[in-house]
Amino acid sequence: MRVEDVAVATAAHPEAAEPPLDAPTVIEVRDLVKRFEIPTHRVDSIKERAMHPFARPETRSLIALDGVSFDVKRGEFFGIVGRNGTGKSTLLKILASIYRADSGRIRMAGRLAPFIELGVGFNNELTARENVVLNGVMTGLRRDEAEARLDAVLEFAELEEFVDLKLKNYSSGMLVRLAFSVMIQSDAEILVIDEVLAVGDAAFQQKCKDVFVEMRDSERTVVLVTHDMTAVEQFCQRAMLLDHGRIEALGEPDEVARRYLRLNFERPPAASEDGAAEGPATADVRVVDAWLAKPGGERTANVEQGDRIEIHAVLEARRDVPGPSFGVTIANADGVEVTGFGAIVGLAGRPEDHFGAGEQMHVTGVLDNRLAPGRYVVGCWVHRDHTYADLVLHVAHMLDFVVYGTHHMGGVVSLVEEASVVKVEQPGP
Repeated sequence: MRVEDVAVATAAHPEAAEPPLDAPTVIEVRDLVKRFEIPTHRVDSIKERAMHPFARPETRSLIALDGVSFDVKRGEFFGIVGRNGTGKSTLLKILASIYRADSGRIRMAGRLAPFIELGVGFNNELTARENVVLNGVMTGLRRDEAEARLDAVLEFAELEEFVDLKLKNYSSGMLVRLAFSVMIQSDAEILVIDEVLAVGDAAFQQKCKDVFVEMRDSERTVVLVTHDMTAVEQFCQRAMLLDHGRIEALGEPDEVARRYLRLNFERPPAASEDGAAEGPATADVRVVDAWLAKPGGERTANVEQGDRIEIHAVLEARRDVPGPSFGVTIANADGVEVTGFGAIVGLAGRPEDHFGAGEQMHVTGVLDNRLAPGRYVVGCWVHRDHTYADLVLHVAHMLDFVVYGTHHMGGVVSLVEEASVVKVEQPGP
């Protein structure tokens, strides 16, 4: 057992939830804290150093990990997710003994192989054959054992014809294929992997996914850091979400994936300096404000897949607009108009069927959200006298939003309510 103990943190933090597996614990992390001191002023010249030789640089403290505690069981595929700068890679480097924690405790049972970045440790002046053998020796294999695995590595990477070519002549795709193949040939009981699923072409990515499925069903323990929530749901048995160096969520991968997406997309919408979304300066009508709302009415910038969409726009007439008709369109990132809605005020010929100068109208649309994940753009138009030929306002990009989720469908919208397959009973003789 490899045990790494550092000074115990003074602040008390709750224990991590026990994973739903009966296997023994192979990674135990308690109250882990890591800080970095970042200079607030750079000294770029020799003259400045000479004039102030004893000056201590001013620094600010960045807390990368703040009391992190969790367990990983033997044979578990454990995912770590979070936005950039939330401490994921720092945690992996501490597990791999690249960084030393400031306080806390790590206990690890088993031999660990870290793959923080594919290709690290390769020598570009050596051939693929020499690099594979060298990496095997560096991970604890004897030379003859490393040489015995050469064929398997090259076959998986599909690089048999380039075994004696120096790596400096490899393309980037060939290099990552070789690195991933070297990684999976490791005999370590614990693999610590940072963002490796986006390697190679589509066919090789599928091979990588097949390997991950095999790892998930084996006795090997895998700790994977990724931004791919589909991979988290597909491979991981549990997952952990980090935010600002703390554990935001720990448990079922689908729930952690949703929390990650909400953390990324559920933020207050950006507003202009005066809070208004202006239309064309010469239009008879202008957009005063436009926003997306949650079902409870709270403003939001984005919406989760399947949740109802509320679109709001406040319009103001610069000049009288008799017989106004209002419309809203929703287009995807490719500019394809997906859906929309229209509305009129009152009935034609009635006094309320008029949009007077200085008046404001609140246009609202509630949509059943069947949109696929992606970015969408909301446009707006207003016609006079209920005539499409008499356009008084057209804003192609009034606001935009992201539909986020992990359910990918074969199209822009999902229209299917129910689908099933049943066996047809053959009539008797």
